[in-house]
Amino acid sequence: MPTSGLVAGVDSSTQATKVVVVDPADGQVVREARRPHPEGTEVDPRAWWSALEEALGEVGTDDVAAIAVAGQQHGMVLCDEGGEPVRDALLWNDTRSAAAAGDLIAELGGPQAWADAVGTVPVASITATKLRWTARNEPEVADRARSVLLPHDWLTRKLRGDGAGPVTDRGDASGTGYWSPHEERYRPDLLELAFGRTPDLPRVAAPGEALGRGEGVAEGLVVGPGTGDNMGAALALGAAPGELIVSIGTSGTVFASTEEPTADPTGLVAGFADARGRYLPLVCTLNAARVLGVGAALLGVDPDGFDELALAAEPGAGGLVLVPYLEGERTPDRPAATGTLTGLTGANGTRENLARATVEGMLCGLAAGVDALADVGVHGDRVLLIGGGSRSRAVTAIAPAVLGMGVEVLAPAEYVALGAARQAAWARPGEAPVWRTAPDAVVAAQAAARAAATAVRAAYAAAAA
Repeated sequence: MPTSGLVAGVDSSTQATKVVVVDPADGQVVREARRPHPEGTEVDPRAWWSALEEALGEVGTDDVAAIAVAGQQHGMVLCDEGGEPVRDALLWNDTRSAAAAGDLIAELGGPQAWADAVGTVPVASITATKLRWTARNEPEVADRARSVLLPHDWLTRKLRGDGAGPVTDRGDASGTGYWSPHEERYRPDLLELAFGRTPDLPRVAAPGEALGRGEGVAEGLVVGPGTGDNMGAALALGAAPGELIVSIGTSGTVFASTEEPTADPTGLVAGFADARGRYLPLVCTLNAARVLGVGAALLGVDPDGFDELALAAEPGAGGLVLVPYLEGERTPDRPAATGTLTGLTGANGTRENLARATVEGMLCGLAAGVDALADVGVHGDRVLLIGGGSRSRAVTAIAPAVLGMGVEVLAPAEYVALGAARQAAWARPGEAPVWRTAPDAVVAAQAAARAAATAVRAAYAAAAA
């Protein structure tokens, strides 16, 4: 055990709370725990707190010096004067505010105006659109709300005690639609536009700032500011120039660390800030690992059987194309879309081709994200592949060709929680330690495979148009 004490990192994701206790000297996980969250796109935040209390109780904190929380981005937690939620939190994947997003874009003067203001063009995921929906559809709830927090903000406040003032960080704040990475400040005019007034907002902490000592289950622990989940993963990975991170989890994300902010008027690239004082341009799709699960269920096989089927088919799946907008889609902004299977013939209608088309369709959505980053000047020469979907042999074999570059498959790990642990170590105080993860495998993109992938992506683009 290190004399300086261990650190704890929390990932409060859509599906579960995950806690890792880490040796800050080398980033090795000493122990960990997990507790599930309720399903749905709106959840009582108190369920997250109960899960966190239970997970911390399991891992124990007697030898832990500091803690930080990375949480799912964009979720809207409206609170009363005492910091208690006035309604269930609306999560990032709740699409009821899609029409509100369109209204806000028009009212400010179009996509370019939003990209210039906050680096991101609103879609249903963004917090500002959820505020507009609430103000228009639940005015009595809006009237009771005195503050608006993000999921990680609310949990961080609970760790510090109910009397603590709310604090956020620049990374998670940059996903609200009313905090500007370009100007490093809130935009109360945009909050007024969305909500009709300006509720109390959390203070934006400096990167690595210590927020004081925790109470209750976090008694005596130094509490870091926390961040958003994607920012946590980026902090854990410490991506170098030329590296794009592709995460295949509940959602699919493609992002990179940059020195300059981005502003994409197409809305494909969200111009976020990161947790280190830099920037994190990011593309997010709603449909990622779940697509593989649906494909396996349709074919009646387990994940290994699904991989075998997909790898037995030729690139292009004989012309079969799946556009996997199973739950609507965020990028492109099609909240009411459904999945489509096109090009089906008597010749290509095999189980192998359906499995292959499922993998290729999911990867083509992410490849469009790689292209979108390139369009705003963020280029990569290799991909760091993480997330549950990266455990699929078919995904890792097919990804280099579809993404158009070599892929480093990183070992399965709770990277969001590890990023929060790294931030906790930074808050003790000191510089954030670097825990570079060696790849489990490096898969090159062969020229012949890239040529085949060109046809795959052209067919996908035509089907998705």
